[in-house]
Amino acid sequence: MTGARGSIGRHVAQALSSFGWQVHGLGHGEWAEGAVSAGLRRWHAGTVDLPALRRLALKPDLIVHCAGSGSVGASLVDPLADFQRTVGSTAALLEYMRADCPAAALVYPSSAAVYGHAERLPTKEDGPLCPVSPYGFHKKIAEELIRAHGVMFGLRVSIVRLFSIYGEGFRKQLLWDACGKILAGEREFFGTGDETRDWLHADDAAALLIRAGEVASPECPTMNGGTGEAVTVAAILNELAILLGVDEKPRFVGATRAGDPRDYQADMTRALQSGWAPSTSWREGLRRYVAWYLEERAR
Repeated sequence: MTGARGSIGRHVAQALSSFGWQVHGLGHGEWAEGAVSAGLRRWHAGTVDLPALRRLALKPDLIVHCAGSGSVGASLVDPLADFQRTVGSTAALLEYMRADCPAAALVYPSSAAVYGHAERLPTKEDGPLCPVSPYGFHKKIAEELIRAHGVMFGLRVSIVRLFSIYGEGFRKQLLWDACGKILAGEREFFGTGDETRDWLHADDAAALLIRAGEVASPECPTMNGGTGEAVTVAAILNELAILLGVDEKPRFVGATRAGDPRDYQADMTRALQSGWAPSTSWREGLRRYVAWYLEERAR
């Protein structure tokens, strides 16, 4: 798998390993410490390009392509780098599959950002794709490349459009920043608090990605990755404050960030029909996250 060092990638690697898969990871930087505990048989340092992929000398049965950009804000600051990380790595991986391992199945964790300001909630997979950030546009382009390779070359591919993924190990996200601010006595946050997100725990996301690999085909089945429940940002932050033992509720300044749609909610019909179902409620997930966060803070 690619991007195995990332927050989602680690959860996927662990899940695959628990099912008996031999998991190889490819991505930036050295990573010896923690590789075994993260479920990896071996970690290969390097960028996700064609030479690096061919140096692996592997014939994988399944590729989960977690490498790529993970930030709307970063895509606005450096859209070219975001394009190269998302679209460039996907194009290289598809060529590797086409030429070197056409029997493999590919799962691509895309993003709800491809929908942009959704016309209808909950959002269905066949709804219009109108991204409002370079991040979303690049995910959309990567999806189109994957579908094209399924049709033209018969590759077995699938796409999961992940909504708001969180979980133990996530450090570059609302929950990590919010925990730090709340414990530091800060109470003001962007937005109105009425914005909604569809939160899916990373363990459930990993299980869905593995299920998507089982149904991959040249028709490129595409599923949403959420729970189908829209939860306000205010509800999330209020729950965080309670779990952290803080009485005062967060306040919202009303300002919004560019590239962030107001509301997200996934129609989960397709994913549920595949036989998958989420197992962690957002309240239980937040309880687990805060327990992990406090352990990390104490180190």
